[in-house]
Amino acid sequence: MSWLDKILPSRIRANKEEKGSVPDGLWHKCINCDAVIYRAEYEKNLNVCPKCNHHGRISARKRAEIILDSDDKLEILNNIQPVDMLNFKDNEKYKDKLISTQKRTGESDAMLVFKGNINKIPVITCIFEYSFFGGSMGSVVGEKFSSAIKICIDEKKPLICFSASGGARMQESLFSLFQMAKTSASLNNLSSEGLPYISVLTDPTMGGVSASLAMLGDINIAEPNALIGFAGPRVIEQTVGEKLPKGFQKSEFLQDHGSIDFILDRNNQKNKLAQVISSLMSNYNSEKKS
Repeated sequence: MSWLDKILPSRIRANKEEKGSVPDGLWHKCINCDAVIYRAEYEKNLNVCPKCNHHGRISARKRAEIILDSDDKLEILNNIQPVDMLNFKDNEKYKDKLISTQKRTGESDAMLVFKGNINKIPVITCIFEYSFFGGSMGSVVGEKFSSAIKICIDEKKPLICFSASGGARMQESLFSLFQMAKTSASLNNLSSEGLPYISVLTDPTMGGVSASLAMLGDINIAEPNALIGFAGPRVIEQTVGEKLPKGFQKSEFLQDHGSIDFILDRNNQKNKLAQVISSLMSNYNSEKKS
């Protein structure tokens, strides 16, 4: 306590403390423009900065709320659980880290799968959960994604996937890398059936996920300013010994160079995705009739 606090009456000290107290989490600071935004306003705007349009990360469940109609949304394939097949250990055992991450996030692994509708159009939707091991793709993600495709084929529904991942999960070693081939082969089966697959790449989509399922959509869409690539820009600069172009590996750069089809703001995604799916499914139904 300072000398001033000692001589102040207790009532004044109490008022001073009350005025200085601000509840935690009341404000959000944008990592792109440093604007300080009232958190309720930020969340109402779907974690998009109203000042610079920076798209912040959101949970898989929040994204499902935004994209899917609320009345008939159903989570599926949530019985598939991760297993530590290699007894992997670095700073801590993989199985212990799985348990602690499941408790912290409330999720069993890094992908959620939903059966539902977008503006009354039936879809199967896969969504990465970035807070779970950085959205890394292990055996559970590969199995959920491939199983979702089987459901699409059985029920004649399109597939949408929202990617947010650092890549393959190192704790599962080759079992993780196998998922790149597994998911790609499953997508080939979906394509053989003529059913559409829309891939939505969000920040970040990197490594083995970008090198497999994320870039194999019939239509590849990205959110604004999303980091998309295989190795990160710093790794590439250190490897090639050159400064990379401004905006390299951002969604706008990839669109300019033909790697993605278009960029879509989060606030417009549901209606635009419904239009795209409706058009693609109309083509599918016409081909089946002929």
